[in-house]
Parts: sequence; C-alpha cells; structure tokens
Amino acid sequence: MSESKITPFKKKSRIIEYFFESLIRTISFTSFAVIILIFLFVFREAAPIFFPPEKQAYTEEELQQETYGEDESLSTNETLEEGKKRSTSIETAGGEAAFKLSNLLEKEWQPISAYPKFGLLPLIVGSFKVTFVAIIFGAPIAILAALFTAFFAPRWMREILKPSIEFLSGFPSVVIGFFALVAIASLFQNIFGYEYRLNAFVGGIALSLAAIPIIFSVTEDALSAVPKYMTEASLALGATRWQTALFVVLPAATPGVFAALLLGIGRAFGETMIVLMATGNASLMSLDFFQPVRTMSATIGAEMAEVVFGDVHYSVLFLIGAVLFIFTFTLNAIAEFYVRNKLQKRFRGSV
Repeated sequence: MSESKITPFKKKSRIIEYFFESLIRTISFTSFAVIILIFLFVFREAAPIFFPPEKQAYTEEELQQETYGEDESLSTNETLEEGKKRSTSIETAGGEAAFKLSNLLEKEWQPISAYPKFGLLPLIVGSFKVTFVAIIFGAPIAILAALFTAFFAPRWMREILKPSIEFLSGFPSVVIGFFALVAIASLFQNIFGYEYRLNAFVGGIALSLAAIPIIFSVTEDALSAVPKYMTEASLALGATRWQTALFVVLPAATPGVFAALLLGIGRAFGETMIVLMATGNASLMSLDFFQPVRTMSATIGAEMAEVVFGDVHYSVLFLIGAVLFIFTFTLNAIAEFYVRNKLQKRFRGSV
C-alpha cells in the first residue's frame, strides 16, 4: 500500500523537477545566445571601419539616364561630366574617402565638420579619468562599510544597513545624474573654486554613488565567507577586533575584494546618463580632473540618435560600443571565473 501511494508522488515530483530543469536550461541558453547576438551585431556594424565597402561605380548609361530634372537641351557630354562630378562627390561624402584607421588615434573628436575628425584618445582618456575618480572615492567607502557591516555591526543593524546600501543600486542613473548636475556640481565649485562647473571630478563623484552598492555587496559577501576559525584564532592570540578585521579577515578576502573592484570599475566605465549630465561633454585631451571631459559611453548616447545610417561616424560609434563591450566583459569574466575561484581555493586550503 505504501509503495503504491509513494510511486505516483515520485513520478509527479520528477515531472515537476524535469520541467524546472528544462526551464532553467532554456533561460540560461537564451541569455547566452542573446549576449552572443548582441556581440555579433555590434561588431557587424563596426566592421566597415576595418573592411570598407567597395565604392559604387557608375556606367555611362546610368549617368545618361540620371538627369535629376536637368534641362534636356544639355548635350550628352555635359550630362556625362555632371554625372561624373556627382559620382565623385558621392564617393567622398562624409569624409569616407579620406578616412584611415590612423585617424582613430588622433587627439580631436569632431565628427560633424567639413573635415571630420574621429580621434578616440580624448574619449578614452575622459572615460578613464572619470572611472579613476569614482573608484578612488567609492572603493574605500564601500570596503570599510562592508567591513563594518560584516564584522562589527550587531545583527539587527546588519539587517538594516545591507539592504539600505544595496537599495542604492536600484536608483535610476538619470536621477543620480540630475542630482550631480543640480546639487553636487554647485557645492564642489563653491568649495574648491575651480573654473568649470561640470568636469571629470564631479562626474567621478556622481559615478561613485553608482559603484558603491556593487563594491559593497560583493565585498560584504567575501568578508562573510571567511571561516570563523580564522577570526577566533586571531582573537585568542590577543589581537583586537580591529586588528583582526584589518590584518586577518580583509587579507583573507582579498580575491573577493578585488573582484568587487573590477565589477565597480566595469559599472563606472560603462555608465552613460550620469557622465552625460555631469561631466560637461567636452572632448578635451587633458589630465586635469577639473576640466570637462567626454566619455565613450556618453558619446554614443549623445550622437547615435542623429548619426547618418551607414556613415563612417555611425561605424565609429559602434566601434566605441564594441570597445566598451570587450572591456566590461573582460573585467566581469576575470572577476567571475578567476578571482572567485582563487577565493574558494584559499578558503579550502589549496592556494
């Protein structure tokens, strides 16, 4: 009797288990496929930079047929001459004929001009400047907050602090950017007295607000994963709680903290709206942190909607997107597959 009652239940549970396994497998495969398709799409649109399409050649018959409302009294020779001039202007429109890959290494970004310039160096420097400021200010705050939450805070306080800080990651980027534009920019200009109200420093401070929750969350998880026997052994040898936290727990969780920093850098480097609103959007090639800058992500956000489809400018913007994609994907891959494995091996005792 008992076996006959259990058997249908087991069959039903196996069906449910198989259904959820298939669902999870399908979702995982779909997510991976979408990432690959996005990767292929971005590189396909950027490919004309490296493999420019062949110029369209016009035959004499086509040039004779294309009069564009010209006077029929014109001679055939005059029509051919006008058509050849028009063909030449089409080939050189937008600076395509003069574009070379070496133009990407110039120090000026002026895509809309008589002689377009597509130098990526000021955009790359601007992105790194803003990211550097964000990590310098955000990382210490996030790591110390995670250390306090994981090691010093009472349990009731930990249950309040961790969700509150992680709640910041749900703030829309445009809200943080607007706050930086209205409040932070004016406050820091009054304190430091620099010339430009919107600059890399203001953008970096605003970006730190977006990077802190990510760094805090991953660091707190890494600190909480440190075995208790290491803490107890340090306290038993006479070390204080601060000494144990700084010289035992934090070094033991170094791979996790490093992974948190990588994720924070990727978050700050790829942010769009905050830097679009708080950095001044001037593509200046300078190491001064109090001058306006323009980042790669902000350039895509500001110019993609108005660019001519298929133009050199269009392909260069997709090339910038490909660079951002590769950079953030590489950081996330290192943090996920290498650093976390290093952390697990250390805690298992096999470094």
